[in-house]
Amino acid sequence: MMTRILQPKRLIGAAVLAGVAMALSGCGVAAFPVRVTSATAKIVPVAGDVVAYPLDKTADAID
Repeated sequence: MMTRILQPKRLIGAAVLAGVAMALSGCGVAAFPVRVTSATAKIVPVAGDVVAYPLDKTADAID
């Protein structure tokens, strides 16, 4: 009788979850929301570039 933790379905699920977590752990994934916010801020005609500049620097530091 297998324990509940060692069932094959749970082991496969844990392996898939670990693989996805490792694939998404890159710095680009963390910087993506900052880059999207920066690109959105650049749309504003006058103040967009001023607001986007620190966001771009932050995204560069994350990368």
